[in-house]
Amino acid sequence: MGFFSRIKEGLKKTRTGIMSRMDGLFTRNLFDDQFYEELEEILIAADVGVETTLELVENLRRRVKETKAKEGAQVVELLKELILNIIGTEKSGLVEAAEKPTVILVLGVNGVGKTTTIGKLAARYQGDNKKVILAAGDTFRAAACEQLGVWAERTGCEMVKHQGGADPAAVLFDAVSAAKARNADVVLCDTAGRLHNKTNLMDELKKVYRVVGKAAPGAPHEVLLVLDATTGQNALAQAKVFNDAAPITGVVLTKLDGTAKGGIVIAVARALKVPVKFIGLGEKADDLQSFDPKEYVEGLFAQN
Repeated sequence: MGFFSRIKEGLKKTRTGIMSRMDGLFTRNLFDDQFYEELEEILIAADVGVETTLELVENLRRRVKETKAKEGAQVVELLKELILNIIGTEKSGLVEAAEKPTVILVLGVNGVGKTTTIGKLAARYQGDNKKVILAAGDTFRAAACEQLGVWAERTGCEMVKHQGGADPAAVLFDAVSAAKARNADVVLCDTAGRLHNKTNLMDELKKVYRVVGKAAPGAPHEVLLVLDATTGQNALAQAKVFNDAAPITGVVLTKLDGTAKGGIVIAVARALKVPVKFIGLGEKADDLQSFDPKEYVEGLFAQN
């Protein structure tokens, strides 16, 4: 199944539950105040967010006047353009360090699918014949290390870990050092989503970020924030807090197929000003898809 088919299927709940209301709205061919008010309601219901929705609708009013659009199909195309202005028009892949290894720090609260995302990324890299080391940096949750170990076995990757409760920064430093010694291409670093002690999680992540930076030139080369699309606007609040601890370079949105509020992609892109790089559309290793903005927008407005 190609990406468009997957994203169309993945956004089915959003289209069926919310975006289908747009069909009747645009077929009226009457773009008055009531039209824009109803459009606002639909976009907010799809979790595009209040601020983003108001910006989109205001810009749409302006573009409709400028272009003298008279038909619903024309206005839909204008709305698509405005959404792409926010989320970008091109795919944004993962960077590759000039000198091995490429170090990728993966952040996110517990339960968003962070460790699973790391496993799926490892599988992708292995498929490209890259040597990958997994770093078990979530030392405060025994299950995280076990789960990462399962992915290490499944993908044939080496995993670097310490005893439970160990210093996460030390684990990641050792993992990067091991990658250098073994000529590995990529280090995928798991991190804590919460702590069991009184240490502030964000202080811990700031420390991890600094230490990884000392382990390899330019590291971390990517800081990916994993967000659960089903949590809607709560994901935005998480994003802002994590971004303060470690400057995020890209977002992974998991469980997009499980929500009727697929507009969260737009809200996240606008709030963070960083690209959505991957979306999760299922549980299998190949269900982590590189995000294609144009096909996302087409999938959002596609007919069921």
